[in-house]
Amino acid sequence: MSKNLVIVESPAKAKTIEKFLGKDFKVESSFGHIADLPTKELGVNVEGDFKPKYLVSSDKKAVVKKLKELASKAETVWLASDEDREGEAIAWHLAETLKLDKEKTKRIVFHEITKSAIQRAIENPRTIDYNLVDAQQARRVLDRIVGYELSPVLWRKVKGGLSAGRVQSVSVRLIVEREREIQAFKPEVFFRVDAEFINGDKQSFKAKLSKNFSTVQEAQAFLQANIEASYIIGDLEKKPAKKSPAPPFTTSTLQQEASRKLGFSVSRTMTAAQRLYEAGYITYMRTDSVNLSDEARFSAKNEIEKAYGAKYSKPRNYTSKAKGAQEAHEAIRPTEFSRHGVEV
Repeated sequence: MSKNLVIVESPAKAKTIEKFLGKDFKVESSFGHIADLPTKELGVNVEGDFKPKYLVSSDKKAVVKKLKELASKAETVWLASDEDREGEAIAWHLAETLKLDKEKTKRIVFHEITKSAIQRAIENPRTIDYNLVDAQQARRVLDRIVGYELSPVLWRKVKGGLSAGRVQSVSVRLIVEREREIQAFKPEVFFRVDAEFINGDKQSFKAKLSKNFSTVQEAQAFLQANIEASYIIGDLEKKPAKKSPAPPFTTSTLQQEASRKLGFSVSRTMTAAQRLYEAGYITYMRTDSVNLSDEARFSAKNEIEKAYGAKYSKPRNYTSKAKGAQEAHEAIRPTEFSRHGVEV
C-alpha cells in the first residue's frame, strides 16, 4: 500500500499527476464535489445562523467509501484540488467527510500540472484556507436561498420550468434594461459621400467627406456639382504603425478570442481548456491575472530567441487594469514553450 494518498477532483488530472510521482504515491479522484445541499429541501437554517446542511451525493457514496479505505492506510493524505473557492471547498468536504487526521493531512496547490510544479507543492504544503471555504459556502447558500425561494414563484406566476438565481436574475434585468434603451432609441438618418480618387500614376485611394447630408437629394446635388472637379492633395502625413502584443490570456480574454477567431461557445472553450490543463499543457484556466512568473518569461524569451532571433525578444511585465482583480494565479500560458502544438 502506498505511503501517500493524493486526492484531486478530476480523474484526468489524477492520471497526469501520477506520472510525475513515484511508487510511494497513489493518486485518486473525488470526481468533483462529494457533498452538497439536499435537493428536496432548502438545506439552510434561515431561522438561525444560516448554517448549510450537507449530504454526501448519492452518486459519490462508492467514491467516498473507497477514499476512506485508502486514507486509513496511508501515512499522509495530500488534498490537491484546485486553488479557488470550489477547490478549497472540495478539500474541506474531503477532510470532514473522510474524517481525516489533521496531523497526517496536507493541503497542496499548483497552477500547472508539471513535475516541477508538483514537487514544489509537496515541498510547500499548507492547511485548508477557511476564508476560501467560507466564501464558497456563502455563495452556495445565497444561490440556494434565491433559487429555491424564487423559482417556484416564477412557475406559478409566469411559466413552468423557469428559474431564478443570484446572478442570472440580475443579469436578465440588465439585459432587459438595455433592450428597452435600444427600443426607445430614435435613429437619425443621414447620408455620407465616399469617393475613390486616381492620380496621374494610376494609383488610387479612398476618401470620405467629413460632412454628412440629411437627405439623399442633398448628397446627390453635391455629387453632381463636384463630379467633374479636379482635386489637390493639400497635405500628406505618414506615420509608422506600431502594434503592441496583446497581454497574456485571462479566462475572459481566452473566451473572447476563441469566440471571435474560432466561433467557440464559452462552454466549448472551457471544456477544451480544462482538458489541456489536466493533461499538463497549460496553466490553470480560471484566472483574472495577466502576470507571468519569472520562470515563464525566461523560458519564453529563450524559445523566441532560438526560433526568431534576439531582436524579436523583448520581455514585458503586464499588470491587470481590472478593478478588483484577485490575481491569485498566473495568466493562462503553455507549461512548455518549446511545445508548439498538441493533440488531446
